[in-house]
Amino acid sequence: MNILLQQIVNSSIALKKLLSITKTSIILMQDKKETARLEAFSDGVFAIAITLLVLEIKVPELSSVHSVNDLWRELFHLWPSYFAFVYSFGTILIMWLNHHHMFNMITKTTARFMYANGFLLLTITLIPFLTALLAQYITTDYNKPAVVFFCFGNVLNSVAFLICNYTFLKPIRLLDKALDPKKIASSLRATWMGTFIYAGTTLLAFWLPVTALIINSSLWVLWITLSLRNYYGDK
Repeated sequence: MNILLQQIVNSSIALKKLLSITKTSIILMQDKKETARLEAFSDGVFAIAITLLVLEIKVPELSSVHSVNDLWRELFHLWPSYFAFVYSFGTILIMWLNHHHMFNMITKTTARFMYANGFLLLTITLIPFLTALLAQYITTDYNKPAVVFFCFGNVLNSVAFLICNYTFLKPIRLLDKALDPKKIASSLRATWMGTFIYAGTTLLAFWLPVTALIINSSLWVLWITLSLRNYYGDK
């Protein structure tokens, strides 16, 4: 009788453990599904924004071309559009890589984080407009406002990344428990540094717009280095 009761108790304990594990697994699967849906939606926004960039490169009007040399000349005159396209394409690509890494660090989402991610996507959708503005005015005497707006777009994007970083730390920690705290601290430091530099180049653009663009471009080295470090660090 005692052996039977002991077997029943053991079976009950085992069943409770199994139910607990099953419940935990279901919660983890639901959390993973939510993060996957949010990242898929975000990827769609990135893809649309990066595709819209090329629409700002206008094909030369046939009416303005009367010879092969005319077409070469017209294509050459489009260099501001080529520059703005390559610059913005690289910017969005780097942002997407860092955004992807950010989602690799979290295991669940909250409404606060989703709104923060939404603000980040808002800053991404501004880039095609800022690209068109830069391409149109970079070679004119009125290029300062265009460069200021372009640099300020980078400030907004950096602020959006900062907000995302802090929303997955507080009030509910969304990060993978196995994640190295040093990696989080390093990411925050780099984002803060980028925000201050972008803010500085935005102010600098009021006086030296070309220099401000060059400094902004040099930050590509930082972001590419960080994204490669994050990628290989996760391997």
